[in-house]
Parts: sequence; structure tokens; C-alpha cells
Amino acid sequence: MRSSVLEVSTSADGSVVIQPHGSVGPDTAVELRQLLVHTVRRVRPLRLIVDLADVPDLDPINLGSVVAACDLGDDHQVAVFVDNPNHRLARQLTAAGVPRQRVRGARRDSGSCHHSFVCR
Repeated sequence: MRSSVLEVSTSADGSVVIQPHGSVGPDTAVELRQLLVHTVRRVRPLRLIVDLADVPDLDPINLGSVVAACDLGDDHQVAVFVDNPNHRLARQLTAAGVPRQRVRGARRDSGSCHHSFVCR
């Protein structure tokens, strides 16, 4: 069974940061989707940052929710960024439609780092 916690904070510049912890699977899909949509449509910060530093993997449903949040953010003038994904997640996100410039700080995993990501 997967275990995940969603942490939400607001940074000094007004950006809302959503930071999941652990594997984000189907059991978290509704909560993550609702949080992303509520933040973009109701809170409407200048920036929404989905920080994946502590996420080893996203299931396809949650991956799609993050991709959709980027599109929804464009519609509501909220810049959505995905920070600190591992390299595999960064590849999956861009393959699913997240613009490369919105995936920031991709971390090296067991594979090599692709030149189009800023790797740590």
C-alpha cells in the first residue's frame, strides 16, 4: 500500500507550494486533483509550485493531474511550475505535455541526466 502526505505552504513572495511526500498513487488522486484545481481557480496565486523533491513516483492519474494543472493555470493566469522531480518523473512530465521550462531542478536518478534539464 502506498502512503503519501500533501503539504501546502505559502512562500514569502506569495507562491503557493504543494509538496507531496512519498509515492503518490491512486489513493491520493482525488485529494491532489482537488487541491490543484482549488489553488488555481480559487486562491489564484501568481505562482503555484508542485515540489516533487520527496516523490519517487507518480501514478498516471496524478501525473495527468499535474499536467492538467499547468494548462488550467494558463487559463487563469497562474504560472504552474514542477520543481525537483527525479529525472524519470521529469521525462514523464514533459512527455505528457508539461513545457520543459516549467520543470525545474530535475534531480539525477540511477540514469544519466538529459541536457535539457537543470540537474543537481
